Amino acid sequence: MSALSAPARLETEAPPRVVARGYCRRDAVVRRALVTADVVAVAVAFSVVVAPGGGWRRTAWGLPALVAWAVLLNAYGLYESDIKRLTRGLLQDVPGVTHATLVGAALFWLYAELTPLPAPGTGALLAFALGTGAGTLALRCLTRRGLRRALGPERALIVGDRAAIPLLERKLRDHPEYAIEVVAVADGAEAGDLAGVAAGGRLDRVIFAGAQTLNGSLGEHVRRAHALGLKVDYLPHPLEVIGGGVEVDDIEGVPVYSLYPPVLSATSRCLKRGMDIAGAAVLLLVTAPLMALIAVAVKLDSGGPVFFRQQRVGRGGRQLVITKFRTMVVGADALVDELRDQSGDPNWLLLEHDPRVTRVGRLLRTRSLDELPQLWSVLRGDMSLVGPRPLVEHEDQLITGWRRGRLDLTPGLTGLWQVLGRTCIPFEEMVTLDYLYVTNWSAWRDVQLLLRTLGVLLSGRGAN
Repeated sequence: MSALSAPARLETEAPPRVVARGYCRRDAVVRRALVTADVVAVAVAFSVVVAPGGGWRRTAWGLPALVAWAVLLNAYGLYESDIKRLTRGLLQDVPGVTHATLVGAALFWLYAELTPLPAPGTGALLAFALGTGAGTLALRCLTRRGLRRALGPERALIVGDRAAIPLLERKLRDHPEYAIEVVAVADGAEAGDLAGVAAGGRLDRVIFAGAQTLNGSLGEHVRRAHALGLKVDYLPHPLEVIGGGVEVDDIEGVPVYSLYPPVLSATSRCLKRGMDIAGAAVLLLVTAPLMALIAVAVKLDSGGPVFFRQQRVGRGGRQLVITKFRTMVVGADALVDELRDQSGDPNWLLLEHDPRVTRVGRLLRTRSLDELPQLWSVLRGDMSLVGPRPLVEHEDQLITGWRRGRLDLTPGLTGLWQVLGRTCIPFEEMVTLDYLYVTNWSAWRDVQLLLRTLGVLLSGRGAN
């Protein structure tokens, strides 16, 4: 990785094209691969459910439906999103694919009624929709995985505040699913020679980290990057939070960013509570035998009590008591002060190898199995399945100002902090992530975080 140091210069030749004639080779390959995957999924569902046995006549009438299906998915933005967004995967596909599949199945039934194709009955139409939706999601997942291996990561230049660059580099390095490799960095004052870097470094993307340090306007640099065929990402000043949801509007073509106050209505709170009760009840039933085995293992490994109880700060600053399986030696809290000098974070005790953790405790912490008893707290309403991390009182006292808005929702077993890296993420970032979760809550985001938590638990990433 290198720094960009060439002097700034502006192109003075003919003005560059605003609209490119086509996608770059990498993006074109991605689009075509996803279209192929979607068409294969529909074709298989069509062959198995609607027209088993085939025949040239049915095949001929089915071909226009396959083309129309790809056009429908394109209308839902399911091919543009992989090119326009840094993060795209199975969970982001689910809403669009589900809605497009339902609409597509209804249109397909109408098409079959008007052509020699056999019109599917209600059961067959439902099976066709389920098969198509599941097949599309599965093949898209496999296709993206294959593309990452075949094409390698995108090569990116980071331009901006030197203080922000290391943080962004670490996040991209810790999340290989973004498939971005940082090959060069530059101060905002050194951002002029994009053409030279793009030619010499085969850049795919430029990431501007804050506009304050740029030599020239952000718009000028964006236009220069686009003229070179580079994709552009812009990050505001690191960890700068301006509020809840953002909508982009316009007043006679002038872009306006509308920041609306976050609202969690009574209906939304009931929905969240219903998800907590149903999820906690099911998980308690499923994990009851496992919890019995863990209790025995904890007792045999280190003696002492099976459970660890601690007072934390919950919603609205109210106190709550959390209950976990004990993973440390008895009296571990008394050793905190003498270990604090070894902490990797000044705000809380973060040790690479905590000597207080028992043998069974290490295994439990890696997969977060020590958290299972907290499902009872979720069932009682003291906690939620997804929410801000509950902190001990001395940690909570470090949080001031707008960041205390993280306490507006019930604390959760999992959340953004746990999914994005757990102890790999510093205390201050964790607080900001909790605030962003609270101010941008949605039921679907909770579902996404629960599903992503499964992957984190299987990998053991970020466990302390």
